[in-house]
Amino acid sequence: MLQGSMPALITPFKNGAVDLEGLKALVAWHLAEGSHGLVPVGTTGESPTLSHEEHEAVVSAVVEAAAGRIPIVAGAGSNNTAESLRFMHHAKDVGASAALVVTPYYNPTQEGLIAHFKTLHDSCDLPIVIYNIPGRSVVDMSPETMGELAKLPRIIGVNDATGDLARVCEQRITCGPDFLQISGEDATAHGFNAQGGIGCISVTANLRPRCARSYKRPVWQEIMPLP
Repeated sequence: MLQGSMPALITPFKNGAVDLEGLKALVAWHLAEGSHGLVPVGTTGESPTLSHEEHEAVVSAVVEAAAGRIPIVAGAGSNNTAESLRFMHHAKDVGASAALVVTPYYNPTQEGLIAHFKTLHDSCDLPIVIYNIPGRSVVDMSPETMGELAKLPRIIGVNDATGDLARVCEQRITCGPDFLQISGEDATAHGFNAQGGIGCISVTANLRPRCARSYKRPVWQEIMPLP
């Protein structure tokens, strides 16, 4: 369902307010440029600073503008489990394909991460992509913890922004070959995908989406899949 170049969409503003018409025009441009999916309200989309109402309006506008032509992975993360669940239910209700859920920031333990994601999984049937970005959240989900979560049927993959290329192989061992590994860092995306990743949730693709389309799964992986 998810692969290739998926821009982490910016959220345009005009006169201090979210520019929904500008956002819809941006979605139309990405469709014309051949982006493989879109990710509204991730880190690049101002997720820490939007109000709840703005967050939900952005997701709704992107889903509406895409009109089912490409997958929409809606940002739905929070260190507050109830808040994250609210965003997941909204994303499901408006027709998003999956939810991008960041590791809850500040101070959760690995056991706390499991409890957080399992609660979200059990409370909403929208597929979940874990967003592991320790450089921003100061919380790093270990491959072992991710392996436990990968056993849940609707936790389908990871947006890995660790910058650690060794994680691809480690997470393949703990999570299995069907777990989607998506790079969350443009600088290492080609190396990430060469080892078994299937694409990139890309910041650079906001400017050059046609160039970023090379993040799609390499042809040799289709011919000779990794074990």
